[in-house]
Amino acid sequence: MNNKRLRAAVGLDIGGTKIAAGVVLWPSGKIVHRAVIPTRPARGGQAVLKDTMNIAVTLLDWAKSHDIQVAGIGAGVAELVDCDGNVTSDQTIRWRRTPVQRELSGIAPAHVESDVRAGALAEAIFGAGKGSRIFVYVTVGTGISYCLVQDGHPYRGANGNAIAFASSPLSTTCEHCGARLRPILEEFASGPAIARRYARDHPIPENGQPDEAVCTEGVFRRAKRRERAAMEIVASAGEALGVGTAFLVNVLDPERVVVGGGLGVAGGLYWKAFRRACREHIFANNARALPIVRAGLGVDAGLVGAAATVFYKGSGGSLKGQRE
Repeated sequence: MNNKRLRAAVGLDIGGTKIAAGVVLWPSGKIVHRAVIPTRPARGGQAVLKDTMNIAVTLLDWAKSHDIQVAGIGAGVAELVDCDGNVTSDQTIRWRRTPVQRELSGIAPAHVESDVRAGALAEAIFGAGKGSRIFVYVTVGTGISYCLVQDGHPYRGANGNAIAFASSPLSTTCEHCGARLRPILEEFASGPAIARRYARDHPIPENGQPDEAVCTEGVFRRAKRRERAAMEIVASAGEALGVGTAFLVNVLDPERVVVGGGLGVAGGLYWKAFRRACREHIFANNARALPIVRAGLGVDAGLVGAAATVFYKGSGGSLKGQRE
């Protein structure tokens, strides 16, 4: 193989827990080199940006040393991103009003996108959404988000905000006690939420040794061992996600639902409770049996999609002829 003919892009999947990065070949979508570092967003936006730029430079240098031509850098960010690539929220990473795209463009041509739209694009091209005219991509991990994909195009909305369905409270009043309730799906069914809910009743022991179940993975391990408290929390989280996803199905009427993110592809009790609740809450009889499947690229969807964004946006939002 003549490596000088290889085209690629650097993909950066910038989440609240980690930055997953890689050199992704085009048009195959194959990751030929990767690196992962913790995000540690509490340090501030500039510290995260510095790490992001450093890892991008490292990957560009690796590609150059292997005679791989890199078309640019694609960054998927776990925040709201407008149609021009500006980060417009700072729920997790404090990049609002920070010119992330401009800074990355100082290294190589760069495109910033929301992480869920990047993942949805990857699933449309390479994964479980390939061949679907219209599907919904839901990602579940540190946060919960979604993207509608029509004819291979992730839908952005007027301001780039068409990704949020788990962040707003459902304001209601308990019929039994009269308490005012404001449940938020992301604060109930996401990874950190599951860990917090378990830790609330299972605090760190007095000897200072943390219980394994204080982390999300630990809760899932305990649920797998059939510990009742862990099973109840995992199942209730999956059920809540299913109810929320059914709302998307009822509103958007997709052909299928593709679920990604660390929890989205985890399987087990969470997945079973999610799928069952989703089907139970779909209104239309002819939609209730629609395919609900895990992301074909698994947790790599965001990374591969970020890289694919370089070619997608570089061609004006069309990949026709790009994969020849």
